[in-house]
Amino acid sequence: MLRRTLLATGLLPALVQAQGGSALPLVAAAARGDTREVRRLLDAGAPVNARDASGRNAALAATQGGHVASALLLISRGADVNAQDQRRDSVFLLAGADGLTEIVRAALAAGADLASTNRYGGTALIPACHRGHVDTVRLLLGTAIDVDHVNDLGWTALLEAVILGDGGPRYVEIVRLLLAHRANPNLADRHAATPLQHARQRGLGDIARLLQAAGGR
Repeated sequence: MLRRTLLATGLLPALVQAQGGSALPLVAAAARGDTREVRRLLDAGAPVNARDASGRNAALAATQGGHVASALLLISRGADVNAQDQRRDSVFLLAGADGLTEIVRAALAAGADLASTNRYGGTALIPACHRGHVDTVRLLLGTAIDVDHVNDLGWTALLEAVILGDGGPRYVEIVRLLLAHRANPNLADRHAATPLQHARQRGLGDIARLLQAAGGR
């Protein structure tokens, strides 16, 4: 609540600067993937979890840019992988959505909150399935993440893979993985349409057969 108030009043940038003048250079270095500069700033005492005006810490900035080496360095130095910015992105959530499996693995080791949700109310698993990131999905399914979590759109990871995927090999494998980890094949969307019904409507034969074999209706 305090953070939202500061953002609304425009006081957050001043607070960030007050927390340490080296914070913003660290975020900037991470955002451009300058791992050498990130290391130098950290060694000089830059606060690893200070945030910029949008609420990003340096590890999130690195993740947004897909700069794996910088993100991993920051996580190893204690970056908060659950800290969310104004858009409710965190290192863990965004790495999951973008299929940055190395960062997801490091975030899990650093205490990623499996129950944390993005601005759509989805866990890290749901956008990973939506975007076809097989390796990331496989990694996340090896944790205690809720395979049947329902986001604010009324969709599970399984529904997103069926509705938003292209039905190709990546999505077939993701559906297979979800079902193997006991995803409920009959959790319907807000219009009472099940994953199998969506698969049939979209002509996704391979996925429809997997769902039917798992008891989908």
